[in-house]
Amino acid sequence: MISLEQELKSNAYPGRGIVIGETPSGKYAVTAYFIMGRSSNSRNRVFVQEGEGIRTQAFDPSKLEDPSLIIYAPVRVLGNKTIVTNGDQTDTIYEGMDKQLTFEQSLRGREFEPDAPNYTPRISGILHVEGGRYSYAMSILKSNHGDPSSCLRFTYAFENPLPGEGHFIHTYMHDGDPLPSFSGEPKQIGIMDNIDEFTDMIWDSLNEENKVSLFVRYIDIATGSYETRIVNKNQ
Repeated sequence: MISLEQELKSNAYPGRGIVIGETPSGKYAVTAYFIMGRSSNSRNRVFVQEGEGIRTQAFDPSKLEDPSLIIYAPVRVLGNKTIVTNGDQTDTIYEGMDKQLTFEQSLRGREFEPDAPNYTPRISGILHVEGGRYSYAMSILKSNHGDPSSCLRFTYAFENPLPGEGHFIHTYMHDGDPLPSFSGEPKQIGIMDNIDEFTDMIWDSLNEENKVSLFVRYIDIATGSYETRIVNKNQ
């Protein structure tokens, strides 16, 4: 298990990241999603609540250049399932699972983002909390070492997660041009019992210049009720 704090502090540009896990007490299912940006268009964003989920929107609408890959709903809730992604595949998963497709099947029609030369991976997660039971899964769709003719699809399922343990997946290994896609399995990281401490730790560990917004949710595994924190650099 590695330190999420050190992992974030040592990487100036992990891009967008998803964390899913369980608190040490075993009481809460946890997820976090953050976005970063290098361009003025990417940095001109905030998270806002929308229903039980969130949406990205332009902080200054007059400065919005291209909304295609930056305006979307990162988090949506379908019954006892919470969907977290880095793009509009949130809607793809929601609609697919609403038609009884699995998480993996729902993503079959999607691939990495069409933002050459980076071909940013699509990262997705789903938390299933029902009747005091909890499981989660994560997915990454990425180009084959930067070759857009080949899409690599990986899904990782975590049944009966262990208290205090979580996993972290992000879009880029580090800053670069083009940006190198995440490689390897989701990283095993530690989770905290307190939502505010966990939120502060993640936000304070992200690169000051590049961080944009952060969402954190703690879901009570016994009841399904939840607490949410949203932090935006643009105020």
